[in-house]
Amino acid sequence: MLTTALHTLRTRWVAFTGSFVALSLGVALLAVSGLALAATLDAPERKPERFAAAPVVVRGQDTLRVPTPSGERTEELARPRAVPDAVVARLKRLGTVVEDRSFPVRVRGGGHGPGELVGHPWSTAAFAPYRIDAGRAPRAADEVVVTGGWAAPGERVRTDRGTLRVVGTVPGRGFEDAVFFTDARAARLAPVGVQVAVDAEVSAVRKAVRDAGRDSAPGSAGVRVLAGDDRRYADADPDRDREALTGLNALFGTAGGVTAFVSVFVVASTFAFAVDRRRREFGLLRTAGATPGQLRRTVLAEALGVGVLASAAGCVLGAYAAPRLAALVVEEGLAPAWFTIGDHIWPYHAAFWAGLVVALSGATAAAWRAGRTGPVEALREASVDTRAMTRGRWVCGAGLLLTALVTLVLALADDPGDLLHRKTYVSRPMPLIAAAALLAPVVVRPTARLLTWLPTRLPGATGLLARENTVAGVRRTAAVAAPVLVTVALTGSLLGAVATLNGAKAAEVRERTAAAFVVTAPSGAGFDAATVARLRAVPGAELSPTSSGAVYVLEDGVALIRSDARAVAAPERLTATTRLPLAAGKVSDLDDDSIIVNEEWEEHTVGRRVRVWLGDGTLKTLRIAAVMHTGTGDNGVYVTAANAAGAPVDRVDVALADGADGANADTVAAGLRGAVASVGGRVSSGDEWAEAALAESGGITRTGLFLVLGIALLYTGISVVNTMLTATSDRVRDLTVLRLTGATDAQVLRLLAAESLTVSAVGTLLGLLVAGLNLAGMGAALHLLAVPATPVVPWAAVATTAGTCAALTVAASLTSATLLVRRRAVVRE
Repeated sequence: MLTTALHTLRTRWVAFTGSFVALSLGVALLAVSGLALAATLDAPERKPERFAAAPVVVRGQDTLRVPTPSGERTEELARPRAVPDAVVARLKRLGTVVEDRSFPVRVRGGGHGPGELVGHPWSTAAFAPYRIDAGRAPRAADEVVVTGGWAAPGERVRTDRGTLRVVGTVPGRGFEDAVFFTDARAARLAPVGVQVAVDAEVSAVRKAVRDAGRDSAPGSAGVRVLAGDDRRYADADPDRDREALTGLNALFGTAGGVTAFVSVFVVASTFAFAVDRRRREFGLLRTAGATPGQLRRTVLAEALGVGVLASAAGCVLGAYAAPRLAALVVEEGLAPAWFTIGDHIWPYHAAFWAGLVVALSGATAAAWRAGRTGPVEALREASVDTRAMTRGRWVCGAGLLLTALVTLVLALADDPGDLLHRKTYVSRPMPLIAAAALLAPVVVRPTARLLTWLPTRLPGATGLLARENTVAGVRRTAAVAAPVLVTVALTGSLLGAVATLNGAKAAEVRERTAAAFVVTAPSGAGFDAATVARLRAVPGAELSPTSSGAVYVLEDGVALIRSDARAVAAPERLTATTRLPLAAGKVSDLDDDSIIVNEEWEEHTVGRRVRVWLGDGTLKTLRIAAVMHTGTGDNGVYVTAANAAGAPVDRVDVALADGADGANADTVAAGLRGAVASVGGRVSSGDEWAEAALAESGGITRTGLFLVLGIALLYTGISVVNTMLTATSDRVRDLTVLRLTGATDAQVLRLLAAESLTVSAVGTLLGLLVAGLNLAGMGAALHLLAVPATPVVPWAAVATTAGTCAALTVAASLTSATLLVRRRAVVRE
């Protein structure tokens, strides 16, 4: 049987080309994913940046630590604490202590500087170290030193911190665009600092901090001494490499999962169609004495041969593509600058053997069907598929369909919010797609008849012949429609899920926002008391200032959960600017001893008290004043400003005073803009602010989804082209008969084009059905979560995908047929 399999591969290589290419690309992507994962596992520890030359850095408490029966649980504090004065006093006895401060600075008036600058006191520059290469150090309040060459000494730069005079420059070090002020000016701009640099021995500093803790100095608990490589934790966002690599792993993991799924799909479809086309050949082998087991082994041996060759080619392609893909993700900012592919071997082994498993898995069902071929098939002349659905196909298709529907119902009943998570809406369509593909032959005939109802009534026989050829070759139609189904279903399900979720979040924002205007501070900054006072002085404006923060709660005794919080400065005015989606309680009951939570919390009964940690780690017990619906998961919690751990006001919702008309609204808007112009604040209408929130959340998973859809479309093209070339080549006698009856070359080609469009339309309709079911499940989940949103079908993307699939189908069919219709109209026996 092995010899027979090798002869078959050599003589029928066209039929196996699609499987070979699909497997090669799949193994290549798996090898790339494995190499990328191996590279992330070998990630180097990030070295200190701003404090590389500092002997020691002492940092205030920045981590919440809660002991539980299952061990200590930790969370990063939203508002790290400053180093206590008692600790600073002890450190000053050891050596020079320099307080560090960081704050955003933005160039105004279309300046030529970088978009995001960060301000520091000049005395910290030596710890990077920065060295002046032009000019001098700042001495006056309006003098600064800048990094890089974007401004020269003597220039004046307009910023949200006033007009500044550049008196010196230092070479940039790549990790920030800094502006250095005098220490006194920096202290006024950022009164609170969370860390200090100490010029002393590490052991002495550690002892001083321990002594402060032993003496119960206020706030000394949680103070950290950073030395050596630990000084990187004094840099801004020290975990950014880990976060980027986590996102990269998720991206390649999703792509690898979809690749494996679609690869099995393409291989199974190709081998099933090839076995169906070889029924007479297998019948002759049975007549010659071959047993069913020998036929099965023959098909599996063919799959093994394709798998070995394709896996080897895929590994070579992966080795070539991995370094280039690594350079691309670094260039796009998806990975750190140091990210490169190493010399690991195990990803190639994993990819190679995965390719063999995929090949054999995809051919198993076809091999079983080949073994059931009887000798009588050698006498078969008809091309009509009499039994497209086997018992195994019925069982698998129905089982997957039932599994998909039951798990959807259970998720809606138990945790509808889980359907809104990215991992869920990416993986949930897979069982439904597989079920639709397996059950496709059941609906091919009625769907094809429906689609060709109008063409069959037009003059000529093209529509009638296209319909009859489509419904007669059910297996051929299903084999071509399946990859179209996969691509359309993935496009509609994934992009539709993102559009639906973004629309739901935007609807939540619009529903909650009753403010006429929303004033927001620059990113990473807040409004000082003087700015808030100017806003309050605007005639006709009623203000509700809020701050961003976090609240932590221990659930089930072991899980430390962080919830984003809005701290309200004036609870009595909150109802004038915000409509909270309350399930119980009243907003007016919010005070300094209470909190508004959502239904996602373990304890969410109005009147009950709950133990929480505030953004600076302070432990408090607050009464639940009201409970909000869970929504899409972004409702968070509300507390008063007294429980905000000194967080600055970063958003001010503005309502118009009673009796204000449109003219007054314009006057109020102008007054608000004037009040925040000097600090770089932005004034938006309530609707504009909601639209901005939607635009900000729209691109979170864009790269990953388009990578997945690109893979699916590529595999669709491979499968469609391979199947159409094989199917059209097997129809030499059909086309010859048409030529004998007087059909011209153009008529034959038009007939094949009509058949191809019909088959593609069948796959598109089935894909839309699958996408509709998935989006309906998400819509039901949103309804149960009390979110005012409806499912969104990405019609433009679906139409583009369907059109591409149709073009590929028609092109492959006509390319193969063009040569065949030119042959002499002689029936070859």
